Amino acid sequence: MYKYSDINAPINYNDEWLTEYIAAKLKIAPKELVGLTLLKKSVDARKKDDIHFVLSVAFDLTDKKREKELLKHNKKLSVYTPQVWKAPAAGSLKKRPIVVGFGPAGMFAALYLAQCGVKPIVLERGDDADRRGEKVKLFCKTGVLDEESNVQFGEGGAGTFSDGKLTTGINSPLTFTVFSELVRHGAPREIMYQSKPHIGTDKLRETVKSIRRDIIAMGGEVIFGARFNDFALTGSKICSASYIKDNTEYTVETDSIILACGHSARDVFYLMRDKGIMLEQKNFSVGMRIEHTQEQLNRSMYGEYYAEKALGAADYKLAVHLPNGRGVYSFCMCPGGSVIASSSEKESIVTNGMSNFARDGKNANSALLVGVVPSDFGSNEITAGIEFQRKIERAAFFAAGADYSAPVTTLGAFTENTLPRSFGKTEPSYRPGTRFVRPEEYLPEFVCSSLRCALGLFGRKISCFKDPDAVLTGPETRSSSPIRITRSNDLQSVSAAGLYPCGEGAGYAGGIVTAAIDGIKCAMAVMGR
Repeated sequence: MYKYSDINAPINYNDEWLTEYIAAKLKIAPKELVGLTLLKKSVDARKKDDIHFVLSVAFDLTDKKREKELLKHNKKLSVYTPQVWKAPAAGSLKKRPIVVGFGPAGMFAALYLAQCGVKPIVLERGDDADRRGEKVKLFCKTGVLDEESNVQFGEGGAGTFSDGKLTTGINSPLTFTVFSELVRHGAPREIMYQSKPHIGTDKLRETVKSIRRDIIAMGGEVIFGARFNDFALTGSKICSASYIKDNTEYTVETDSIILACGHSARDVFYLMRDKGIMLEQKNFSVGMRIEHTQEQLNRSMYGEYYAEKALGAADYKLAVHLPNGRGVYSFCMCPGGSVIASSSEKESIVTNGMSNFARDGKNANSALLVGVVPSDFGSNEITAGIEFQRKIERAAFFAAGADYSAPVTTLGAFTENTLPRSFGKTEPSYRPGTRFVRPEEYLPEFVCSSLRCALGLFGRKISCFKDPDAVLTGPETRSSSPIRITRSNDLQSVSAAGLYPCGEGAGYAGGIVTAAIDGIKCAMAVMGR
């Protein structure tokens, strides 16, 4: 096959236009092109009067006699070998491996191990996607929180209640494996070629359920409502794992535990500390989520093309390094989505963003985060970052009325350091409710001052960031883990052989794709590969 790159295509292009375009560039008849397949698709909106798609496509030729000539005279043309998904080779282990957590890292680790035929046992403290979804709905409606099954805990991890963004900055051959598995289990095929692929909360739920069914069909076991609470060592090597389900403790003999507990399993971090497992403080970020109407953002990004359906809901990615040394950036941008209540502990407020695949909600939101470093924690205690987060989350809970309403303000009021009297054209999407609160009542001063400075700079790049009616809802504290569980080059804990700290919670990933890749890598290490 062949690949033709960097095609500037109009917004309303179709396959016929694409075939004729390539044929004209190669000076061949359109009928000589067969099997046209999109490889990459992105939007170029740098010039508002010339918004277009940039495409790369693969195809075959009915007559390959001119291959050398075509390759010589067309710099955008190259030979292309498509990647093909292959299941891992079968293997064997003396004892069944344990996977703690069923977020992206744990899920892909368990899937790989099941494909190898070693029948992993997955311990997930939360519920399956359907029951979990009902509990999240109940919390958003009434403020009744289940501390074991919520936006943070349950099938699919925190990523299930998100936009399902699959962008990643790493270059790994396992990226193709992750995307292929997602498509095999029901994700839209377009994630294979979109420059900013996403699945959406609605489709993610069905995808993770399909992966779970596949793991079970291959002999694996997924135990929901199973909270990992202990492990034992023989010398310095793992020999068993324990969990609590329905108030009963169970112990399973094993010599390998993939610890993919997620960044909110704080009890697991304390367990690791108390058991003498080496941990490290690490940087993370905190801030608030900003909301605009999606139409307003579309106008800012696409100008007169704002209503073009082919472009979809506009998104953005912003970052700035301030004179005070702090970095401020947008994170988890959710076009056409909502801000969701994401607490996992009583008397605390945590926010996150989510959107469905269609991204057809009224508002757009993203986190605006300020970098936090260990010197900000005020303590050398290894879990000081956790307590830094907790302090913010609890302060926000009480400042907003102690009923799981979230503290909100408007951009205009925040800039002027006042309280708003009412909302303007943008209304908050967070449920169960909101109350006007000055962010200084729950966020550190350096976070607020950094955000004020950054918002002015962001407004120069995207016009809607100047809008005083934009809504700021806080706090966002769970962007990444405040702790890293130290591991060596073989991916095992430096303190316990057979313990594989994995994914975002262990400090080795920063999103769905990187967590999934780390899960596969840890599973490969368990298999000795």
